[in-house]
Amino acid sequence: MPLPTSFLDLLYAGASEEALDAALRERELLAPDDDARADLRHQHGVALRLRERMSEQRRREAELGALYETAHDLIAIRDVDAILTAIVRRARRLLQADMTYLSLNDEAEGASYMRVTDGSVSAQFRTLRLPLGTGLLGLVAQTGAPYYTDDYKHDQRFEHQEYIDHAVNDEDIRAILGVPLIVEGKVIGALLAGHRAVRPFPASEVTLLTSFAAHAAVALENARLFTATQQALAEVDDTNRQMREQSRAVEIGAQAHDRLTEVILQGGGLDQVVQVLAEVLGGDVWIQDAAGVALASSSSASASTSAVDLDADLGESLGESLATGRSVEVGAGLYVVASLAGSEHLGTLVLRPAAGFLDMAGRRTLERGALVTALILLFNRSVSAAEDRVRGELLTDLLSGREGDPGWVRERVRRHRLDLDRLRVVAVADVHGADPHRAALVAARLGDDLRGLGGEHEGHIVLLADAQVPLAIGRQLHHALRQAGGPVTVGVSLVEAAAPADLSTAWQRARSCVLTLQTLGRAGEVSDAAGLGLARLVLGDNGPAELDAYLTQTLGPLVAYDAERGTDLMGTLEAWFAASGRTARTAEALHVHHNTVGQRLDRIGALLGDGWREPGPALEQQLALRLWRLARGVGGR
Repeated sequence: MPLPTSFLDLLYAGASEEALDAALRERELLAPDDDARADLRHQHGVALRLRERMSEQRRREAELGALYETAHDLIAIRDVDAILTAIVRRARRLLQADMTYLSLNDEAEGASYMRVTDGSVSAQFRTLRLPLGTGLLGLVAQTGAPYYTDDYKHDQRFEHQEYIDHAVNDEDIRAILGVPLIVEGKVIGALLAGHRAVRPFPASEVTLLTSFAAHAAVALENARLFTATQQALAEVDDTNRQMREQSRAVEIGAQAHDRLTEVILQGGGLDQVVQVLAEVLGGDVWIQDAAGVALASSSSASASTSAVDLDADLGESLGESLATGRSVEVGAGLYVVASLAGSEHLGTLVLRPAAGFLDMAGRRTLERGALVTALILLFNRSVSAAEDRVRGELLTDLLSGREGDPGWVRERVRRHRLDLDRLRVVAVADVHGADPHRAALVAARLGDDLRGLGGEHEGHIVLLADAQVPLAIGRQLHHALRQAGGPVTVGVSLVEAAAPADLSTAWQRARSCVLTLQTLGRAGEVSDAAGLGLARLVLGDNGPAELDAYLTQTLGPLVAYDAERGTDLMGTLEAWFAASGRTARTAEALHVHHNTVGQRLDRIGALLGDGWREPGPALEQQLALRLWRLARGVGGR
């Protein structure tokens, strides 16, 4: 029997179940008999079933719409947190739950932690971490199977823990449904819905929440794949960047290698090396020898600046470079590398790059520059050694006074681009505590500058120069050697004639000046014979023999007495004159009793005669004592 239009109209208008019940009661009152009323009740039942079918259809449409929106989010949204938040919120709305939440597993810790919640009111619940297998959430996250309970608080199927139950009670959650998040057969977490009232969960709600969980799992997997893709692209970009940098570094290294090789082949020096490195690496470059003396610097740097930098900044960094052979960053944008020949430290390269830092390719180039520097320094040392040997042989022949062919001597001097007739000054220096080889190099360089000849002879530094003022040459040598370290004493002499014999005589006089200065306590000075005063008697051609006779006449008895008996009457006499003839002061100076001094003075009087204390004889004795000491220091007599 067809359904009356009135019931269809009510269904079409969206009438509620109460409205349909009211319409049935109204029509039953108007029904003529029981059959008519039974027919109306049948039609009312059909209308209720149709209404329930239509409600179910609308619910399914809403669920499908939500799932469609979620699927669209998976395509359009890259932010995994935003997708998960939307999934949890939609699941709560469609299931009409009081709260929904999603957890992720931490395999290392063996727990599942809250990632997203919606409808939660407890801060403790939002930070909850459940051991796998604990509570409903932990059981779902561990087993990968859905679980639900009408009343979690009293459901003993689950392992309860006090802190978990406390967090659930804070939310006042009773009924809970949980489904797993599964990716490629692996459980990665769980999606749950909760109600604050006791109630069952129909199969449709389990299915719906499972669908949302599947979408959440896809979102998480997409996020992982997207992150992996981004990382892979970043690695590709980084690899490309490194390849470009490496290619550029190889190009720069090849350029530096070619230019440094060209410097060596063309006989270039350290100045060319620092300019090449400064241009290739960009910055200021210095080269110093092992002692820290500046050898070369780029056009934008100064030797004085390099010395300050090295003194202030090197230290352990240079030691590390010496040990490893590699460049070392000193700090403040400064790099240092030792130039080595085997284990020998020949020099040091210092770079301050304009960019403030140096990449590894640049550091390898700097180290290549240190190698080239070592080659040049070794070559220069070999050349210098050969020159020093030849120069030293010539200097020895000129100063030793050996007999030989004068023409051949002049020819050897000419080969050094010197004029024997113009070598008119001999300066001899004693450098105490300095490196003899380095001091000889200083004298050789000064000799070249003065159109002369410098070097080492019989343990002294010697300079032959073209000049008319001996003291001026002596002061120049003194100043140059002072830079090499240690006190310097210089004696000078004028060459009377341009011949090897005259050069030898001048050398001996200049050397005697040095010894005399040191004997007189004037070490560190520059002097010629005229500057020695009375002590020049020691240096005269006839002086030594006459001096010996004078000393024997004046002090001979005392010298003989001391030699025979091992006494020191000469020392006592010197101390007595130094103390102005006062016995007490003499005793104090000699660290003996004054009676002992008196006895010695009596002995001196017995040897020299009764009038030895008179002014005339006393002056002679003081002069003789001074000359005796001087003669012992100069000639060893």
